[in-house]
Amino acid sequence: MGVEVGVGDEESATRFSTKSRFRYNSPLVQVTLIGLVCFCCPGMFNALSGMGGGGQVDPTAANNANTALYTTFAVFGILGGGIYNILGPHLTLAAGCSTYVLYAGSFLYYNHHQHQAFAIVAGALLGIGAGLLWAGEGAIMTSYPPPNRKGTYISLFWSIFNMGGVIGGLIPFILNYHRNKATSVNDATYIAFMCFMSAGTLLSFAILPPDRVVRDDGTRCTNVKYSNVSTEAAEVVKLFRNWKMLLIVPAAWASNFFYTYQFNNVNGLHFNLRTRGLNNVFYWGAQMIGSVGIGYILDFSFQSRRMRGFVGIGVVALLGTAIWGGGLANQLPYSLDDPPKKLDFKESAFAGPFVLYFSYGLLDAMFQSMVYWVIGALADDSRTLSRYSGFYKGVQSAGAAVAWQVDTHKVPLLSQLIVNWSLTTVSFPLLVLLVMLAVKDEDKTEDETVQEATAPSSNKDITAA
Repeated sequence: MGVEVGVGDEESATRFSTKSRFRYNSPLVQVTLIGLVCFCCPGMFNALSGMGGGGQVDPTAANNANTALYTTFAVFGILGGGIYNILGPHLTLAAGCSTYVLYAGSFLYYNHHQHQAFAIVAGALLGIGAGLLWAGEGAIMTSYPPPNRKGTYISLFWSIFNMGGVIGGLIPFILNYHRNKATSVNDATYIAFMCFMSAGTLLSFAILPPDRVVRDDGTRCTNVKYSNVSTEAAEVVKLFRNWKMLLIVPAAWASNFFYTYQFNNVNGLHFNLRTRGLNNVFYWGAQMIGSVGIGYILDFSFQSRRMRGFVGIGVVALLGTAIWGGGLANQLPYSLDDPPKKLDFKESAFAGPFVLYFSYGLLDAMFQSMVYWVIGALADDSRTLSRYSGFYKGVQSAGAAVAWQVDTHKVPLLSQLIVNWSLTTVSFPLLVLLVMLAVKDEDKTEDETVQEATAPSSNKDITAA
C-alpha cells in the first residue's frame, strides 16, 4: 500500500484520545520497533563489517562485496523513498531485511570455499534491500515523533540500533575467545548473525503505517493517500535540483566514507581477531552515548530550534576536529608497508588505539544524528521525509562504494585519513547555512507552508484505510 500526504496534514488532522505513550500505535513504540528491526539487521551487519574484512584474514572479498553493496545502495537509497511511499512499511522493510540474511550466509559459504562471487552478488542484493530499509527507517524516525522532540526520538532509535553492534561485537569475541591466533571467525559466528537478521525480518511486520500512528496530543502523524510510480519518479528527480538536498551532499558523502578507514585500517590493522570483536562492543556502545548527548542538545539546549541546530553543529565540529587530530597522531607511525604489531586487549599498548577507535564511534553517532535532525527539521510529513532520507542514504552509499575501492587499491593510509577529515570539515558550514535558511522556529516548516499554498483543491486519489 502506498502513501501520499493530503493537504494541511498537521493542522487539519483529526484528534484522537490517548491513554498511554506506550500504546502500540504511539510514536514511542513504533520508533522503538524500527530500532529493534535495525538492531537485528544493519546492527549485526555493522558488527560483521566492523571486524575488518568481514571477519576474514584477507579483506579483498569483503571490500569487493561492499563496493557492490554500496553501488546498488546508492541507486536504491534514492529510489527507496518513492518505493516506500508506494508499498508502505511492511513490504518495504521486510524485503529489505531479508537481504541481510543472505549477505551473512555468503560469508559462511566463503569460510569453506573461498569463492568471492557469491559474496559480491549477495552484497549487490543487500544494497537494494538496504536502500529500501533505510528509506523506510528515515521516514519513520523523522516523521512519527512530535516536531519538538525529534532529537530525542532519533537518539532513542540510534541507541537501540547500535545495541545491535554491541551484541554483535560480543558474538565473535565470545565464540572466538580461545582462538587468539585465528585469522578468520568460525561458522557459529556467521550463523548467529543470520539468526538475528531473520528475527529482524519477521519483526518488520509489526511496524504500522503513518496514518495509524497517533501522537500523545491526539493527532495522527499524517493523512495518508495512495501514491503512484509516476508521481514518485517525478519527485525523486526533483531532489537533484533541491538546494536543501545539495547542501547536505558533503555530509551525506562523508558519513559512511570513514567506515572503511576505521574498520579495516584502525581496528583491522591494530588488533587481533578476538580484540577486534571486543573493540566493536565499545565502538557501537560509544554510538549510544553520542546519540543521547547530541539528542539532548538538539532538543533541550535552547528554546529556539535554529539555535539548537547551530549549537549542535558547533559541538560536533569541535569534537570532530579533536578526534581526527588524534587519529592523525595515531596514523603517522605506521603505513600499509609498515603495519603495526597486532595488539591483544590484555597488552598495555592496547589503551591508546582503543580510545581512538571508541572516539570514532562517538563521533559517528553524533555526526549522523545531527544530520538526521536537520533533515527532520525541514518537513514533518512522511512522504517528503522518506524522499529526503532516501536521498541522504543514496549519496551516503555512493561515498561508501568509492571508499571500499579506495582501500582495495591500497591508497596510502595517511591520504585516506586526510580525505575523511576534510569531507567532514567541509560539511559543517554548509549545514549551518541550511539551518539558517531552511529551519524555522515556528511549528510549521517551510515545506508545509509551500505545500499548502500550491496543493490542488481536489484529489482523485483514494484515501487509505
